[in-house]
Amino acid sequence: MRRSLPSVSFFLVHILLLSCILLTPTLSSDGDGDDDGDLVDQICRKTPFYDLCSSILHSNPLAPKSDPKGMALIMVNDIQANATDTLSYIEDLIKQTSDEELEQQLAFCAESYIPVVKYILPQAADAISQGRFGFASYCIVDAQKEVNACDKKFSGSSQAPLSDRNDIMQKLVDVAAAIVKLLLNG
Repeated sequence: MRRSLPSVSFFLVHILLLSCILLTPTLSSDGDGDDDGDLVDQICRKTPFYDLCSSILHSNPLAPKSDPKGMALIMVNDIQANATDTLSYIEDLIKQTSDEELEQQLAFCAESYIPVVKYILPQAADAISQGRFGFASYCIVDAQKEVNACDKKFSGSSQAPLSDRNDIMQKLVDVAAAIVKLLLNG
């Protein structure tokens, strides 16, 4: 029970951060006269979820000093943190459920998230660091496929305990993919 509290709190922090950004009329670097945020804003405007991208990158003290490659790495690291948290949450749900069908669905999702956490995202981060953006893009798409597979396990089911987490993961992956695509296109 002690492990689920940090998992839930980490997830709730991301939801709260996203909510603050979405409910604030404008959060840009224009008001403070500081040009450091301009690149973050320029990059995030080219992603499908500007507010999410902006909130993550602006909350990271390294982002304003980063180039697009550094921002892509920050996003992949954020996805890694979320995927790790989600995997822990899945493992906790498996321990707590007595519903055999739900347990099987959750076990499938754990099997989907394990390679994302242990192999796919670390490889994406390494590829970005090494300037191999094509391989990084492939890894990010692969992570997206794994999350989609988990999500599909609950389609048509009355229970979908991971839908919010999978939705955030999908959005994070979409943002990272867009930033890596910018790097690919030079």
